[in-house]
Amino acid sequence: MDAAPAGRAEISGPAGLARAELGRCTRRVLQAGRGVHPDVLLVDSPDGPVVVKDFSARAVGVRRLLGPWLLSREERAYRQLADVPGVPRLIGRLDAAALVLEYRPGVLVSRSLRGRLPVVFLAELERCVEEMHRRGVVHLDLRHRSNVLAGEDGHPVLIDFASALRFDPRLRISRWMLRALAWIDRRAVEKWRVRLESP
Repeated sequence: MDAAPAGRAEISGPAGLARAELGRCTRRVLQAGRGVHPDVLLVDSPDGPVVVKDFSARAVGVRRLLGPWLLSREERAYRQLADVPGVPRLIGRLDAAALVLEYRPGVLVSRSLRGRLPVVFLAELERCVEEMHRRGVVHLDLRHRSNVLAGEDGHPVLIDFASALRFDPRLRISRWMLRALAWIDRRAVEKWRVRLESP
């Protein structure tokens, strides 16, 4: 086995990241976690900037039990939504306490963006949510302004699937439950429609 280059820790994680290098590579804290919530970090990786959701600074019970379970749920949701426009790409697990995601720069959607977004923004947001439901995932928290972004390219970006529920669309009971919960996401889309279109 070849030795790692001098002055650089051995690369073993997704996007070329290693836990030992995370502090040095963190560009900024996007959201400081506390209690049962992870730190959300913007990290410079060898492959470019990525987002890391990290429970390592939480209390031991959260760090070792709850955090890894929550990240596994979210990881499965991202896998189920692979290649859906508007959903960041899952890169992988750094370790049990951290998840690495594609960084999609943008701004939080708010009433202040009325008239400044492409005319297709809301239609694209609706199509993204419809495709998410077709894949068997409901987000459940799209009303929260921090979970819907207008990307730098003007297209919608959905983030934070920690509260999402997944269903198998092939099963009748799953399709029924999906329909029963999908209205929550659709109402959120209507909320954004009113805020972005109303004078």
